[in-house]
Amino acid sequence: MASKPERLLDDIGRSILAALPQHARISFSDLARRVGLSAPPAAERSAGWRMPAIITGYRVALAADKLGYPITALLRISTAEENCVRLGAAARALPEVLESHRVTGSDRLVVKVAAGSVSHLDEIIRELSRYGTVTVAIVLSSRSGTITRRAAPSSTAATPHRPRGRRYPGKGACRRGREKDDLSSSIGAHRASSTL
Repeated sequence: MASKPERLLDDIGRSILAALPQHARISFSDLARRVGLSAPPAAERSAGWRMPAIITGYRVALAADKLGYPITALLRISTAEENCVRLGAAARALPEVLESHRVTGSDRLVVKVAAGSVSHLDEIIRELSRYGTVTVAIVLSSRSGTITRRAAPSSTAATPHRPRGRRYPGKGACRRGREKDDLSSSIGAHRASSTL
């Protein structure tokens, strides 16, 4: 038997979840009209998602450029392990930091910052450079989205199914144009050799 959150994530539920990020303040009657329900079921579904923390909150999106911060940048900071705590504290202390992500790989931290000018961005970079090497990418445009469906189980997502005996060409085979190794030709070759 499916749990309550899973029962709420049918096609209509996914439509509701897709509409909410763009229209977080939408009334239940307007939301219901968009997805073909009446208001009470739409309200019931929304309340049902808050309980298991599928909907974790509602946020206000501010136009940083209208508030005097026209530059958005992503800063990747790589540093030695012993500097990680101080780097994290420095990032939390900067009011220009919009997001902070501890990541895997050669970088320790990726932060999204808003700056009022190039010189202001330079000050932020110099502050964080005290703790490691900073690589900067200035954002030209952004698009954000939301997840509206459940991910595939990790056991099947991690390892794709490959039938036994079938050859999948590697880099070298694709480069040389050897793409004729399909299952039907190998079966045909086996039948021909077994009849001789």
